[in-house]
Amino acid sequence: MTPELTPELTPELTPELTPGLPYDIDDPALARATWSRLAEPDSAAAAILVGRLGPSAALRWLLEEAIDSSGHMRSTPRPPIPEPPPGTSSAGVVSTHWAQVAARWAPRLEGLDIRRELDVLDRLGGSLILPGDAWWPPGLDELDHPPFCLWVRGDPSLLVSAGDLEDAGVSGDRAGSGPEIRDDGAQADLSRADTGGRAEALGCEAIVGTRSLPVREQRMPAGPANGLSLALVGARACTRYGEGVATSLASGVTARGGLIVSGGAFGIDACAHRGALCEGPTVSVSAGGVDRLYPVGNAGVLEAVIANGALVAEVPPGCQPGRHRFVSRNRVIAAISGATIVVEAAWRSGALSTAHRALDMGRPVGAVPGPVTSMSSVGCHRLLRKGAVCITDADDALELLTPLGTVDADAVKEQDPGLVGDGLLDGLEPDSAVVLDAMPARASATTEAIVRSGGLSLKETTTALGVLELMGRVERTATGWRRRR
Repeated sequence: MTPELTPELTPELTPELTPGLPYDIDDPALARATWSRLAEPDSAAAAILVGRLGPSAALRWLLEEAIDSSGHMRSTPRPPIPEPPPGTSSAGVVSTHWAQVAARWAPRLEGLDIRRELDVLDRLGGSLILPGDAWWPPGLDELDHPPFCLWVRGDPSLLVSAGDLEDAGVSGDRAGSGPEIRDDGAQADLSRADTGGRAEALGCEAIVGTRSLPVREQRMPAGPANGLSLALVGARACTRYGEGVATSLASGVTARGGLIVSGGAFGIDACAHRGALCEGPTVSVSAGGVDRLYPVGNAGVLEAVIANGALVAEVPPGCQPGRHRFVSRNRVIAAISGATIVVEAAWRSGALSTAHRALDMGRPVGAVPGPVTSMSSVGCHRLLRKGAVCITDADDALELLTPLGTVDADAVKEQDPGLVGDGLLDGLEPDSAVVLDAMPARASATTEAIVRSGGLSLKETTTALGVLELMGRVERTATGWRRRR
């Protein structure tokens, strides 16, 4: 039995739409840019449709099958794929489900000319990055519903590392140097990634870039992180403690070659960007279009990010940073970063979604502990209980981010005299601690007496005494051993 259609799909109630678009939808750049306007970020149905058919064929289905020649939505269009769209019941007619999905996209077709958004991007000196382009972050392809494209202001080379380019078969000196043939046979003009202008494929005058853009490592300070990216996120309503930690972490990681990625929001995000900008570039991922510096109170920070790093969005210019888009934005932050650290987060903080996305992708996650009485840190403590790495300083962050053995945070701390402590047994191995504790506070004691008091064997006691002597904690006397004062 055919399920009853919802009222919004009946022809008499459906607004008349102008079929077709005033530009070539067979152009992959224009088609993908169009889908970034039609579908909301992280749309499962749109991702499946575009992934199966390709962006141009998916648009053609929407324009020719879902909408009739009179401009009305069809109640039962030819299904683009045999399966119903994700998130719908498998019961009923598949075409009806796809009609309901198409009805959500169709109103945005009215008056749509994505070339206007591309003109805005061009005036801003921005870049349109497509899957397969040199500057497309490979981590995005690991998402269930990757962005259709990226709208970028600033330096797109910060989105990938030299290793990413090598894996894609593109060298740094080729990036931005002209067209190349992608694996799918389509021609991708890499000059789209050139901040000097758009590609000719976009249907407008463009300056074809001939200069090479630097790889990310060349933009970053020398250090063990070597161009690796780290997401640093947290609460908007942060404490002074969180502000200080975020700023210090971002500055320390950037100074050692790491790229900080965050969301540009108030609180921890802004502190992360400010700290990073003290030492190098940073990347901010926006929930709205790159022409809207949101929040307005952070406009100065975001302008500095654009001038020194990159501002990234998966929606075109003009799109408002709606509340529902922030959670979708978080998946992009996690995907383009090698690891994620949460500085402060309440129990239900949105920053936790970034950490959960990173965990789903198998990326390392760290959390900064806070006072046990602070509601701003309960989300971090929740992550720590579930296995997140405890992060206290930049060395801990680097250990999380870099390959195993590159950085030994514990060894660094052991060499810090300020962390040694002044307790009797601080910094000692177990056997040495037992032996030192077994010795009299002021008098001397023979080795045999220390053996009896400490309960260790003669060999263990002798070895521990030798270690303590080298450390300057004990000394030999005529009658035995005594603690050094």
